[in-house]
Amino acid sequence: MELTGTAIYLDLMRVGHIFSGILWIGILYFYNFIQAIALPRMDASARPHYQTTILPFSLNVFRWASLATLVFGVLLILGFAADQGDAYWDSYQFRNVAIGGVLGIIMAFNVWFIIWPNQQKIIAAVKDTLENGTAAPAEQPKWARTALLASRTNTMLSFPMLFFMVAARHLQGLWA
Repeated sequence: MELTGTAIYLDLMRVGHIFSGILWIGILYFYNFIQAIALPRMDASARPHYQTTILPFSLNVFRWASLATLVFGVLLILGFAADQGDAYWDSYQFRNVAIGGVLGIIMAFNVWFIIWPNQQKIIAAVKDTLENGTAAPAEQPKWARTALLASRTNTMLSFPMLFFMVAARHLQGLWA
């Protein structure tokens, strides 16, 4: 295989897309399969400290990993289109990537515009309680429920999204 500028570009975009995607989905799975089960079991006095130290940092990594995954994915698609020409847009690979990509866009939207804003309100309320003894706002359970449902939706969408991303390289006959 000849090492060209295009090949190097595609490999770099692929590595960025895969790394940021693993980071994003890994944190998503941590939230839904570990944190959701373990946090309620945690000592009540320890929970607010988790919510004001580890959670803000992990949410920040989570949202930026989602954006990086999308950006690398778009750059990868554009690289394939430039390399393969118009044939790429009619290929089984593009069809699979398009389906997976749409699911990924929905998931990233949930992260940035539903999960993140609601978690920010919860974190601010928990900090206010810790620092000032203020009672939790009456809306806090609603914020938590909204973020939880968006996160669970992302978890459910992640399975078909991952399937179609893998299918783009490995299931040529899917569209035959």
